[in-house]
Amino acid sequence: MSSNAKIVLRKKPNAKGLYPLAIRLTKNRRSTYQYIGHYIELEDWDEKNIRVKRSNPNSDHLNSLLSQKLSEANKALIELQSINKDASANQIKKEIYASTKSSSFFELSKEHLDDLESSEKLNRLSTDSALVSYILKFNKSKQLSFQEIDERFLNKLMIYVKVKHSLAETSAMNILVLIRLLYNRAIKLKIVSRELYPFGADKVRIKFPETNKVGLKITEIKRFESVKNLTPSEAHTRNVWLYSFNFAGMRVTDVLFTRWSDIYDDRLHYRMHKNAKLLSLKIPEKVKVILDQYKEDKGFKNDFVFPEMKKANLEDAKDVYNKRKTATKKFNDNLKSICKKAKINKKVTMHIARHSFGNIAGDTVHPLMLQKLYRHSDLKTTINYQANFIHKEADEALDSVINF
Repeated sequence: MSSNAKIVLRKKPNAKGLYPLAIRLTKNRRSTYQYIGHYIELEDWDEKNIRVKRSNPNSDHLNSLLSQKLSEANKALIELQSINKDASANQIKKEIYASTKSSSFFELSKEHLDDLESSEKLNRLSTDSALVSYILKFNKSKQLSFQEIDERFLNKLMIYVKVKHSLAETSAMNILVLIRLLYNRAIKLKIVSRELYPFGADKVRIKFPETNKVGLKITEIKRFESVKNLTPSEAHTRNVWLYSFNFAGMRVTDVLFTRWSDIYDDRLHYRMHKNAKLLSLKIPEKVKVILDQYKEDKGFKNDFVFPEMKKANLEDAKDVYNKRKTATKKFNDNLKSICKKAKINKKVTMHIARHSFGNIAGDTVHPLMLQKLYRHSDLKTTINYQANFIHKEADEALDSVINF
């Protein structure tokens, strides 16, 4: 199928309520966007004639710029078609704009953040935006070339974020991961030579510290299940946490997006939000008891089992993200008070439901079956994850030496 380019106003306002102008590249009904770098009021856009209205003081200059950018895109598309180069929309974008890519680190990072926003990866957008801000604070200027990012720069950056901003080692390593991502992208775009690459075995190494994953024991979960005197909000939070735990530590996003239509033949059928993998699980008896408490709302707006996403505007990714984030914070706050009432002296969050399942599974469930339940792509990921909860052999080895 043929490809085409079109000027559009993206209906995704920035913090000031202005909307970005972009070139939309479409191939086989799949689109990607190249942002022009200018924002306007929604009422200043003429949708019918595809141009900026005269109500905008810069309309003449903006329309001239848009015509130029559209002409460049169409010319590049014709050149690609003339050499019979079949490519996806994203590949076409790379081909067209490869020679005009931004050359500085912060220009490339902005493009990265814009791509995340366009693809509605808002959780990643929030994280990476914060990481970029630390680099900007350290550099004290948006003028930063990739050639300047050498081993000395990275080592000083690490000292700065740890001392000045008290970042933990994991957060500091995530900054390096982002820089490495953008540096590799700059190399592919021929912005910087691979010879200057500052990462590697004999250069700057990215090494995450080992983390201690702590889950609840069976006795603690029983206390969690049976604790009395909970408020309605706490009781609801307990239901959501136990729902997650009993489905092998289902992630909170997947819990909140469970629909009644996903439940049939005594099984839950759902697609995981993190990796889009399909999963079908038998509904445990304990989950059936939880579901019975929400059946009176069955069939209401959007068919969600739990109420948190019922009022979300599913057409607005930012609204969905904010409501999910607010719900998770509420759950984690309630879990503190629930555990205090249940006399559980561990920090419990929604994610600890996943750790608790792994802790109880220990080495009694075959890793291949756990890989299926967790939906890990690599068995090694499952083995490394589960290693956090397998202590029996080490405990027995210790006892065999000291018990004399």
